[in-house]
Amino acid sequence: QVPLVESGGGSVQAGGSLRLSCTASGYRYTSYCMGWFRQAPGKEREGVAVIDGDGHSTYRDSAKGRFTISRDNAKNALYLQMNSLKPEDTATYYCGAGPFYSTYEDVANFDHWGQGTQVTVSA
Repeated sequence: QVPLVESGGGSVQAGGSLRLSCTASGYRYTSYCMGWFRQAPGKEREGVAVIDGDGHSTYRDSAKGRFTISRDNAKNALYLQMNSLKPEDTATYYCGAGPFYSTYEDVANFDHWGQGTQVTVSA
């Protein structure tokens, strides 16, 4: 088993939706901040959405209003509902876990990662 495993990626046309899932194996991440990050070819990894240990969510501006992050502690899972997808959302999406009160800007603070799931949005 691996710490975190992402799924739900795929190819979709602009305006479509995808729901990403991240499942943890064994370890419980209740006390961690968990988030979704993405990396497009030739670009650095960036935070998309983060939900902290109190259930408070933060989003980068381009995702706000379109994406919703949620977590299910009973299932030890993290989700990202992605609506109104745009071609600029195309990237490999990673699930990560970090310090309790981290935000989407704190990429360097996250130290548990999944293998990534590819999201491709065509025009």
